[in-house]
Amino acid sequence: MNVDRAALTRVTAALIASAIFIGALSLIKRGPEAAADFPCAIDSQAKQVSIDVARGESGSDIALELFEKGVTQSQAAFFRLAVADPRSASIAPGVHLIDARLCARDALTQLLDNKRIAGLIVIKEGAWLSEIKKSFESAGYTRKEINQAFSVAEIPLPYSSLEGLLFPAQYSFAKGTPIEDALAAMIARGLRETKSAGFDSSKAGFEAQELLTIASIIQAEGTDDVFGQVSRVIFNRLKIGMPLQMDSTVHYIEEKRGDIFLSTQSTLVNSPFNTYRRTGLPPSPIGNPGRNAMLATVSPAEGTWLYFITVAPRDTRFTDSFEQFNKWKLLYKANLRDGKFEE
Repeated sequence: MNVDRAALTRVTAALIASAIFIGALSLIKRGPEAAADFPCAIDSQAKQVSIDVARGESGSDIALELFEKGVTQSQAAFFRLAVADPRSASIAPGVHLIDARLCARDALTQLLDNKRIAGLIVIKEGAWLSEIKKSFESAGYTRKEINQAFSVAEIPLPYSSLEGLLFPAQYSFAKGTPIEDALAAMIARGLRETKSAGFDSSKAGFEAQELLTIASIIQAEGTDDVFGQVSRVIFNRLKIGMPLQMDSTVHYIEEKRGDIFLSTQSTLVNSPFNTYRRTGLPPSPIGNPGRNAMLATVSPAEGTWLYFITVAPRDTRFTDSFEQFNKWKLLYKANLRDGKFEE
């Protein structure tokens, strides 16, 4: 029997390649089990270590620091878990205080627990300075040093108010960071965000401070899905000299949140922020807007709307007819009486 040696060689090579592939596949399937790992039993007496996660840091970098600081038994144990578990992409930047001698799974759980981030200050979209100060207080700064730092903070031109410049995000500062440094870092972030949104270039006669003020009203008045339309209403009213009549500006004066209904008495408050009594924009922002509200400011939706009203949760309607607006207002009041807004 004649044997084709070339064919035999190809078959043999194919078998060897298949064996290598199957072996590698079995190693991958074993995942974290293939690497040295501590038992998943948290020791309440274990010492805590600081894991500093930088923005954009890779899973490999985090895995190495966990291993070097005695959190995990090997770098591979955490790295393989991080690759397999999509939650690892949600690890927030900052200094995390976690226990030593953890299995990879428990290490990931603790890294995802934001309560373990040292010096954590969370600024929510639309937050007021008065609320942000409370976040600094929760992070360990004293009320006296907070008020002092806010009062002397350098506000970058062309802005004239700190309100609006503290961009909504999660910030983490190492223990002992002077409050002045923390606040300066936040302001620098806010300035980058306004430039990214295009506020440094005037738009249709509006300066950066005015655009930031408009963004803050959009943030307070709408939700992401209607920001563009709310933006258009504001610009349409400003164009014809119509008072903005935004409830959010009065809520800002009174420092009230969660009140849907605005009383007639509230609309008479004597303040430059009361857009029921004064035409044009308030003198400065009424909160700290997020990125989507900023983008809606420079790219409003196309439309002729002058009025809008939320008649029910997730049901905001827009019109250029005052008559239609009044009809929807009756629907809003009926839904309010029926408890629709409490659902």
